[in-house]
Amino acid sequence: MSGPLLVTGGTGYLGRELLRTAGGPAAGTYLTSRPPAHRDQHRLDVRDAAAVRRLIERLRPAAVIHTAYRQDDRATTLDGAAAVAEAAAGVEARLVHLSTDVLFDGEKAGAYTEEDEPRPVTDYGHAKADAERAVAAAHPEALIVRTSLIYGGGEPGHHERAVLDAAAGRSGMAFFADELRCPIQVGDLTAALLELVELEVAGILHVAGADIVDRHEFARLVAARHGADPQRLRLSTIAATGVARPRNCALSSERARRLLRTRLRGAHEVLGH
Repeated sequence: MSGPLLVTGGTGYLGRELLRTAGGPAAGTYLTSRPPAHRDQHRLDVRDAAAVRRLIERLRPAAVIHTAYRQDDRATTLDGAAAVAEAAAGVEARLVHLSTDVLFDGEKAGAYTEEDEPRPVTDYGHAKADAERAVAAAHPEALIVRTSLIYGGGEPGHHERAVLDAAAGRSGMAFFADELRCPIQVGDLTAALLELVELEVAGILHVAGADIVDRHEFARLVAARHGADPQRLRLSTIAATGVARPRNCALSSERARRLLRTRLRGAHEVLGH
């Protein structure tokens, strides 16, 4: 790249890893979490389109990786994505936008491909599906990367902490045996995204782990890897609880594997030793 990389959500789990491993000049944004002093971080509310435009016009990044979102705030997830896409297009910056596996209805038999139409059943899924459309409209050359549960960094991430709290009796969380996902190790995802920034590929791409596992199986793998007792994890099902949640969120990453040097390892390989 001829200019710096900008990572929105630079103090998040994925954003921190991107900034830590980026090979060239890189900057990040944050809103509430204070960044380490040695990093080039800029306070930014991505919902403020004018502020987003001013920052991107000042930094003139060669590429932007947009990771900032909030599951409980449609404005951050949707309006923030649109603002970043418009500003990145304005300075002709490469844009990689992070999306999710939960924008499908979960009723397909088998893994979802990039050609499958989103049919979200949750508010967050609707927000992310709308964000994808907004990004594609504002920045037609953008790459939209759908991924899954992220884990495996230097410190436990959100999903791992939930498992460890449940295994220690600090929460009564149950893990669904009928919810299928393709968890991806954060280092694998980071390496893939930094590769994709350099490639001239646009549209939608699935980048997830190689293994399809249910949430209870994944929780057991996480617990065992961290020395916790998997037997203490409570099993349940979406069907039994009646929650509005997609059961099958498995993503086919075959197209990504053909593009990338990075191996997208499965949860059993990463956590099973």
